[in-house]
Amino acid sequence: MEAPQVEKQGEIGAGPPTAARLGRALGGRLPVRGQRIGLLGGSFNPAHGGHRHISLEALKRLQLDEVWWLVSPQNPLKPRDGMASFAERAASARTIAARHPRLRVTALESALGTRYTRDTLRALAQRFPGVRFVWLMGADNLGQFHRWAGWTEIFHTFPVAVLDRPSYSIWTGAAKAAHRFRQARVPDREAGRLAAKEPPAWVFLRQPRDPRSATAIRAQKAKDEGAPCHTPKWSETPRS
Repeated sequence: MEAPQVEKQGEIGAGPPTAARLGRALGGRLPVRGQRIGLLGGSFNPAHGGHRHISLEALKRLQLDEVWWLVSPQNPLKPRDGMASFAERAASARTIAARHPRLRVTALESALGTRYTRDTLRALAQRFPGVRFVWLMGADNLGQFHRWAGWTEIFHTFPVAVLDRPSYSIWTGAAKAAHRFRQARVPDREAGRLAAKEPPAWVFLRQPRDPRSATAIRAQKAKDEGAPCHTPKWSETPRS
């Protein structure tokens, strides 16, 4: 999956968004008190079946009402080279979501004017205090989570669900974030109650693994088109 969130194309500091603007960013309706909503952030460059797979698993295992896809205008841990436009990435996400009634593709971060996940979650907590949010991410992100801006604050804002991905689960226990919050880990048998728990609380969900990734899809597309595919190294990426 893709990691933290972005620069907002000139909207930082534009002031608090109106309810109408948030409603448009969310596809026309605001959440109601008591809803349990998973948040899946990323570049979605492009969106693919793996995103849908973990979202449906989260809906079922965490007993969520909806999962929102937070399509970021530009991920600060990813280079701009090879990044499709926001409109293209949002369109690919809508195609993959395929009008599922409980999957929502959003432009929420643009509307909020937030730059990083920490700020997005803080804004949502302030805007919707009666909604039970859960931050969702693939196991590939857990290993680098300590690079995210305010990563410990994220754990203290909302519960976190980490979903298994091929070749990453063996490193879960060694991740700095997993070690730091080892006392807050929830047994997977209690995953259905995660949204109601006070943070910090997190769960690792083992699931049927989906090997699809945006990086592999871009590489295959570049190969088919005979164009070079830029694969970023850590030294190339800005730090959060």
